[in-house]
Amino acid sequence: MISIDDFKKIELRVAQIIEVNEHPNADKLYVLKVAVGEEQKQIVAGIRAHYTKEQLQGKKIIVVNNLEPALLRGQESQGMLLAASDGEHLAILMPERDVACGATVR
Repeated sequence: MISIDDFKKIELRVAQIIEVNEHPNADKLYVLKVAVGEEQKQIVAGIRAHYTKEQLQGKKIIVVNNLEPALLRGQESQGMLLAASDGEHLAILMPERDVACGATVR
């Protein structure tokens, strides 16, 4: 269990995928460029088996915006996208309605 104060430390934001590239060193990873408001970030995500580049391009997603950067197979990831998985299927969490990039998720 975590406290509400711990949960409040997580900055969830709406981001738009503006570029999708295959990771040069990993078959299951994409390297995404996303816009979070006026800021652009790179996110490495293990979603390649579930989505094509065309399915992702331009989509608005939910990201953890204040995650400490991590190096994943030689590529820096500056956040994390949120997805649900039942073990077989994976679904990226996306806003139901069109909201501005950078909008806070509460």
